[in-house]
Amino acid sequence: MRALVIGGNGFIGSSLLARLRADGVSLRVLDIGRPRTDVDWNGVEFVQGSLADGSVLPQMLAGVDVVYHLASTTVPGTSNLDPAADVQGNLVSTLGLLQAMKAAGVRRIVYFSSGGAVYGNTGVPAVAESQPLHPVSSYGVVKAAIEHYLHMYRELGELDPVVLRPSNPYGPRQSTAGVQGAVGTFLALALRGEPIRIWGDGEVVRDYLYIDDLVELAARAGLAPGTGTYNVGSGTGHSLNQLCDVVARVTGRTLDIQYLPGRPFDVKRIVLDVGAARSAYAWVPQVPLEQGIERTWLAMKHR
Repeated sequence: MRALVIGGNGFIGSSLLARLRADGVSLRVLDIGRPRTDVDWNGVEFVQGSLADGSVLPQMLAGVDVVYHLASTTVPGTSNLDPAADVQGNLVSTLGLLQAMKAAGVRRIVYFSSGGAVYGNTGVPAVAESQPLHPVSSYGVVKAAIEHYLHMYRELGELDPVVLRPSNPYGPRQSTAGVQGAVGTFLALALRGEPIRIWGDGEVVRDYLYIDDLVELAARAGLAPGTGTYNVGSGTGHSLNQLCDVVARVTGRTLDIQYLPGRPFDVKRIVLDVGAARSAYAWVPQVPLEQGIERTWLAMKHR
């Protein structure tokens, strides 16, 4: 079994590599960045390049059994600044990938969508996959569009896609730049003794998922038969204020929290119903929030 991981140099992608290696999967990576230094690349075929460069795709897809697509040029907080660039960099390049897969005879793809941005503000306690999609950011609009194209290719009998809608993954090696990922950002600020800035009143609710739980399901989904769309989350919601309480407790630090005006593209509440993934893959998230934050904190201090 050989897997191509597009975006395998990132936080989620590099963690997925370690999980797939444990199953004896041969690994190939396409990523726009240089190989990160905190990952064991032994035995991994790494090609530095862009998904938008269609000329690299035939060689990347040769001999591949499954493609994991994690690459994105935007995050929710930046996508609305230039929706046309978002469409070109993510939707158009992904359509090129799907065409290249058809040409190469590679049918199976696991696409990492979003467990928050595609749904928008639902008003329901726990969101199931059947919930209508009403994204409030270009990031979510493009993710939903890619999902629709994957569904089209499946209906045409040309590809075998699995769509994963992760909630808010966190864990060791997550970026602390503050662009995306509250857990890593808050822990890094606590470590440096700097203020934590929160958009809004801190009552925005998210479903936080430890990285090991996410890549466990991703590995199962890619290596097993079948297609479908699955939420991947903890099934439990925590507000940003509650998250700060856990961070303060784990780190033993007094946090300086500063509240800024809310942003219109932030979904107010998203908690995922993960019953479908549990049934399809016998998967249950194993790491509760405080335990996961403790692991992340220890890794951050060691690093």
